[in-house]
Amino acid sequence: MENDIVRKYPPFDAFILGLPKCGTTWLSEVLSSNPSIAFSNPKEPNLVASRVSTFDRSTDNPNYDGYDKIFSGEGFRIDGSVHTFTCPHAPSRILEANSQSKFIICLREPIDRAHSHWKMIRDIGSDISNDENWDTFEKAWDDTRFREESLWAESMQRWLDSFDRDSFYIIDSSQMKSDPKKVLDNISKHLGLPGYEYDLSININSNRSIDRRKPTIIGTSIKYVVSLIPDSIRIMLSKPLQKRSINIYNLPLISRGAKHQNIESRDYLYCSEQVISDLVKFENITGFKTSHWINRINEYIR
Repeated sequence: MENDIVRKYPPFDAFILGLPKCGTTWLSEVLSSNPSIAFSNPKEPNLVASRVSTFDRSTDNPNYDGYDKIFSGEGFRIDGSVHTFTCPHAPSRILEANSQSKFIICLREPIDRAHSHWKMIRDIGSDISNDENWDTFEKAWDDTRFREESLWAESMQRWLDSFDRDSFYIIDSSQMKSDPKKVLDNISKHLGLPGYEYDLSININSNRSIDRRKPTIIGTSIKYVVSLIPDSIRIMLSKPLQKRSINIYNLPLISRGAKHQNIESRDYLYCSEQVISDLVKFENITGFKTSHWINRINEYIR
């Protein structure tokens, strides 16, 4: 009965499949300003994929009833759960729910992306809270849960086994900085939506490493109190601050800065062979050019 309902009323129209640290927060915020689009709130509801985060795995079947709560309005529904890309169950689940689904995949030079992701995990202590200690990049890379988000060919092949290549719009995240208007116009065409003039002057908190700070005792208490406020009120209060790029959690009384480690040639040397081989496979199955990333990696390891 549920499958009949899903086929008649698809719970979603499109996904931003990934990946973490590839500009998806910026993209989701910009797309959310389009009245033709109903973007998931929270950005990553994680209702379809078994991959909930880098560490967490869910054994639950999709709860499509949950989508009624995360979309507002009658716009084109986009789910921003970026860990969906690596989930082995997601392609078949989405195919069953809506065979006409469209997908956006944001990518970044894989080792640079992985290093940025590793720094974020260390900054917020996700490794420690999940009984791991990724105090070096090499330790993180050796864990399949981390590594699979920088080796894309296997995951991409699963998606192509269920959907045509034309269902996917793949973006080099650097293009969102160099030519955001072109990227957004292409997304509208890909999704079959009318053109829209986005306000690209709005400053958006895109989860930059420089902004990630560890909460003080006072900050932790404030976050707890804020979590008790209903979502609708919290969103209304936060919108004006987000537009001005104001983050109250960056105040010294509420948080303190984290130490940051720059990427080094040894980080590239450790995983370059795997990554280059995977990039060649990814280009072969998608037609998406990866030679500029391979050239950059080779420059680091010379």
